[in-house]
Amino acid sequence: MLDARIREGLTSAEVAERHADGRGNTQHQPSSRSIGDILRENIFTLFNGILTACFVAVIVLGDLRDGFFYGVVVVNALIGIVQEVRAKLVLDRAALLAAPESRVRRDGRVVEIPIEGVVLDDLLVLRPGDQIPADARVADSTALSLDESLLTGESEPLFKDEGATLLSGSHVVSGTGYAIVTAVGADSYASKLTSEIRKHSLVHSELRDATNRILVYLSWILGPIILITLIGRVLTYGGWNELFVDARWRRALLDAVAAVVGMIPEGLVLLTSLAFGVAAIQLAGRKVLVQELAAVEVLARVDVLCLDKTGTLTTGELVLDRTERLGDAVGEDEAAIALAAFGADDAGNATAGILSSRFRSEAYRVVRRIPFSSATKYSGVVVTVDGVESSWVLGAPERVLAEHADALTRANGIAATGQRTLALVRAIDPLPHGSHVPLAGLTVEPAALIVLSETVRPEAEATLGYFAEQSVRVVVMSGDNPITVAAIARTLNLQGEAIDASSLRDDAALAEALATSDIFGRVSPEQKRAAVGLLREQGRTVAMTGDGVNDAMAIKDANLGIAMGTATAATKAVSRLVLLDNRFDRLPDVLAFGRRVIANVERVSNIFLAKTVYGILLALVSAVLLWPFPFLPRQLTLVSTLAIGIPSFFLALAPNRRIYRPGVLKRILRYSIPTGVIAGLTCVVAYLPLYRSIPLHEARSITTISLFCVSLWILCVLTRPLNGPRLALLGAVAAAMVLVCVIPFTANFFEMHVPLTIELLWGIVVGAVGAVCIELFYRFARRRELVFDRE
Repeated sequence: MLDARIREGLTSAEVAERHADGRGNTQHQPSSRSIGDILRENIFTLFNGILTACFVAVIVLGDLRDGFFYGVVVVNALIGIVQEVRAKLVLDRAALLAAPESRVRRDGRVVEIPIEGVVLDDLLVLRPGDQIPADARVADSTALSLDESLLTGESEPLFKDEGATLLSGSHVVSGTGYAIVTAVGADSYASKLTSEIRKHSLVHSELRDATNRILVYLSWILGPIILITLIGRVLTYGGWNELFVDARWRRALLDAVAAVVGMIPEGLVLLTSLAFGVAAIQLAGRKVLVQELAAVEVLARVDVLCLDKTGTLTTGELVLDRTERLGDAVGEDEAAIALAAFGADDAGNATAGILSSRFRSEAYRVVRRIPFSSATKYSGVVVTVDGVESSWVLGAPERVLAEHADALTRANGIAATGQRTLALVRAIDPLPHGSHVPLAGLTVEPAALIVLSETVRPEAEATLGYFAEQSVRVVVMSGDNPITVAAIARTLNLQGEAIDASSLRDDAALAEALATSDIFGRVSPEQKRAAVGLLREQGRTVAMTGDGVNDAMAIKDANLGIAMGTATAATKAVSRLVLLDNRFDRLPDVLAFGRRVIANVERVSNIFLAKTVYGILLALVSAVLLWPFPFLPRQLTLVSTLAIGIPSFFLALAPNRRIYRPGVLKRILRYSIPTGVIAGLTCVVAYLPLYRSIPLHEARSITTISLFCVSLWILCVLTRPLNGPRLALLGAVAAAMVLVCVIPFTANFFEMHVPLTIELLWGIVVGAVGAVCIELFYRFARRRELVFDRE
């Protein structure tokens, strides 16, 4: 019982003193990134700067037709900003403490205050449904039980007696009590977790990393190449002395813009984001929320899937499986009435609620109840039926059947299968008074065993079988009893012995256990996080699923974090995917979309980087040989749009079931560099005899056709295997180019002045030879596995 001093709670003066010296439950947890940081990172990039300078040059020249390339910069920046601001808002909303108010006793009275108003040493007044606002120690308990499943993974409510620790963020399930606050604000358990959760991090994406590395490589070489290009443009138009004569500077500046724009794969990042975004929209239709676009591809690379049991493999709900009679001393009807009496206890625990769904009766009257105590592991009830009084005990078999070896053995046998077992007995002697009195010496008659089991999600077995076929290792990590975890695992065809993680002393022991077992019970949140880290250190790509706060940090540290729809807000905030309808069988859909994104982005990356390679080659050749650049910016935009941009859009979204293969960046570079060189040399050969023998605008037009021919064949080989829709795409692109050249408006717009002369035939023949070279290299590359077209 509470002593007189504690019973009164803190005085107003003591509360004010604690608020003044910072011992209140105030939360100060800003997000790690501001809106300004996000804007700077997405707007002020090297390539945005280069292309912005080119666009300003176009504005100075006064012909915006050469500035269409800048639209990609704007759209790409907007996509990045929207995505990261959305992630910031989700993280900022992450909170483990959701209750708006708490009850405390102050100055001898119970008052309701905001959770921020709780101070150290406050006396919390607890009743069913309350959330613990700060870490506390139980001062008095009347059958007080708490649900800590979202914090620790323990699926069953835990009874808290005097002196027990209460974790902030847990909920009172039943009973009442008082608790003294021991930690507030940043020192509380929930606050520490929330602080970790809110730290910003990006999912590791091989595609994004490959794209970023390509951009880094380009950033190293673009500076010197742009300098060479500018010097070449000046020398081509007569040097500094004559550059500003007859507006030559305008032609030099336009050449420089065309050369620089040709070197930058401005649509690559946009197409990658678009592929992720469309996949995310399609997954949303399947009740899968993608919280970070790059997460779509990660599941296609996952080779270890770590699962929490409660809420993932099971629904988290206990159901009454059956009852088994223990002998003939107690009649079946008598036992049913007793169970109805236990189930009718409004202040009872979760077990009472389960019993009430099956056992109901109006034939009894309750005389007295003994609330459940975690110390004695039983509850009791005294009832009268037709004037006859009887006493009943319901509790842990090892406590209430201690004097009945056969019945206890039978109960232990059922418990070994992973099901929870309770024993119902009729007391011959009077029941003790109070909830903390042991049953030792009490004579009882065994009546029945009540067998409870967890509900396994119906789709879990088939989904786990699918991942086994895909060579994905499944590791079950639960806070529950290892025997229970192993039993659930066996029903899902997961074999092996369960390891009791509470017996593992350090990370070395955990690593050794991970090498031999896939099923773990009594796993702490820290051990889940450590296990994910150990697996990642081994080079594995790890996905982690869960729904509780105990899973949150492991979910955050995994390559791919997946939260169930019923997860806490904090757990959802750190996850990359949320299964909104709690259906575990949505993950194969995510895998299929991830494979599509990886395969298709790799495919279109080859097209974009080939353009970058031939852009660099043409810039250098024209600078060294002092040629006018072979294209206007708008002509490069025309070829990029028809042979790269539009087809890449369709290819990025096309069905593709190719199994993921590591080494995306290496394959892209080993294929795109040679094809880009072939395309660049094709343009050089086509332009070389033309630019001095015919007007420059005609030479550029014919060279544009040569570039289009070879670019179309790069596209052709990368769309294979060819089918009806892809052939139609290629045909439409070719037809569009012809129309641009023959329709007067578009021909004038793009400066495509194509003479029907031998020079045109020359350009087409050179383009065709370049296409043949692309085909030959493609066949070679396919044999050497530099490119994959198997879907």
